[in-house]
Amino acid sequence: MTTTEAHGGLKLGVGDKVAIVAGSGRLPIDLAEKLAAGGYPPFVVMVNGEADESLASYDHQKVELESFADLGPLLKRNGASHAVFVGGISRRPKLSNLRPSLALFRLMPRILANVTKGDDGVLRTLVGMMESRGIKVLGAHEIAPDLLASHGSMTDASPLEADWRDLDAAAEAARAIGMLDIGQGAVAIGGRAIALEGIEGTDGLLERVKAMRGHGRIAGKKRGVLVKCAKPGQELRMDLPAIGPATVIAAHEAGLAGIGVEADRSLVVDAASVFAEANKRGLFVVGLPPGKRP
Repeated sequence: MTTTEAHGGLKLGVGDKVAIVAGSGRLPIDLAEKLAAGGYPPFVVMVNGEADESLASYDHQKVELESFADLGPLLKRNGASHAVFVGGISRRPKLSNLRPSLALFRLMPRILANVTKGDDGVLRTLVGMMESRGIKVLGAHEIAPDLLASHGSMTDASPLEADWRDLDAAAEAARAIGMLDIGQGAVAIGGRAIALEGIEGTDGLLERVKAMRGHGRIAGKKRGVLVKCAKPGQELRMDLPAIGPATVIAAHEAGLAGIGVEADRSLVVDAASVFAEANKRGLFVVGLPPGKRP
């Protein structure tokens, strides 16, 4: 088959179509724009209450979160050969709202087998569901590799020697909670982890740190860092760690000196704005190789 290279280096064949299953945030919009610019306008599945309404300018269908079992048939009906799952989801499906269907009946044994394995188990179920229907699942970085964090400092500011103690401590904590499939981020101040990401996500984590600045154990301590890492053994095509301009602003408001992300395994969304916001506030953003300093 003759192939052509879409924006980002992804090889797509004549007649291929990428479906974007879109949650909230800027990333689904960026990917749709890249695909359209490369001659492959996507089919967008907009999760109700999450996806940005601007995505309705593409061929699309809105779905409820509880209709996830019907995604495979929906994508096949609309000619999708590939699928990418991107964007935030602010809630979990309500079991009471699940609509009985043949697709759900067939998928239920797999759901029940993986639901106790946490978020990554659920994501692997979705990947398996797509691939069983001949739909290739892509990571956002396969469409737009320029989104991946690079190695070393990406901003005007760089970590001080004391910041490296915080980066090491936060990275170790982030990897530990990743092993438990709890979250992807941690904050360290004064050489020790003081807050871990939970179900509230990175925004909630940074809000907690901001509120903790007056706490006796960290009161008066300056600087500190946020680190985000992929979970060990994570399905890298889905739910890679990501930061955006709002992350930088929230980190600054929490009194932190910078952000570390795992290089080549984390996304920097709207990178120009991320670096501009960081430079304006004197924060560093640094790409961290797994397990060691650059």
